Amino acid sequence: MAIRRLTATRFTATAAAALVLALGATACGSDGGTDAKSSSSSPAAPGTGAATGAGTSAAGVPKASGAITVFAAASLKETFTDLGKKFEAANPGAKVTFNFGGSSALATSINSGAPADVFAAASPATMKTVTDAGGAAGEPKTFVRNTLAIAVPKGNPKHFAGLADLAAPGVKVALCAKEVPCGAAALTALKAANVNLTPVTLEQDVKGALTKVELGEVDASLVYRTDVQADAAKIDGVEFPEAAKAVNDYPIAALAKAPNKDGAAAFVAYIQSSEAQQVLTAAGFQAP
Repeated sequence: MAIRRLTATRFTATAAAALVLALGATACGSDGGTDAKSSSSSPAAPGTGAATGAGTSAAGVPKASGAITVFAAASLKETFTDLGKKFEAANPGAKVTFNFGGSSALATSINSGAPADVFAAASPATMKTVTDAGGAAGEPKTFVRNTLAIAVPKGNPKHFAGLADLAAPGVKVALCAKEVPCGAAALTALKAANVNLTPVTLEQDVKGALTKVELGEVDASLVYRTDVQADAAKIDGVEFPEAAKAVNDYPIAALAKAPNKDGAAAFVAYIQSSEAQQVLTAAGFQAP
């Protein structure tokens, strides 16, 4: 199987209804029901969160203000950091703070009471641990999908062409731990390929597995293709057919105990907007 460098594809639309509403609000000369200057430290009316909404954007996404804390899978780091800046630019009164990590660890933190507004997981299974505990406000929505690739040093010095090559004698491989979505997906892909291997390390998130390749500590690792693409200056990627058997859905949800309920709802809506989807698909994620 030939080595293939993973590349991005380039893919907004405005909502006429939102524009009509915005024009109507301007004509009335009233901002009743909105408070663009409210913050997460201000007292909130019951059920409204710490910050109230401020209308809708040109893309039909609710406006937001105040602090918004997002717990997100490590594989979303690059795209969500970019989208957080875009969201803040469209909502001058909002400040988005991210906590990136392994989805299972983030879910445990949320269930233990860590203050957060939004959870974006790398698998339905890790999201389910939160929803089963009553931690989600509403039904989670799948916003992207992701598949695996083999991360190798630049130039692929050992000429890996598929999963079977990773089981060769002397080959050092890094995987994510099985409770982490990238680890569960890797085990599914290896089983589909009928390949048995013993990794030299099990990492707690996909960035950890990728770093092992960057540092030359392993010959290869199984990570998401989006991570290979994001790190293309340092590593190469090898695609393999069994990745189609281990596609991960990424769900997102506002949290039931969100300090900023309106901000959480606005961020979740933004991630599903055409503007955000454009950024995500360009980074190698698949549309849901």
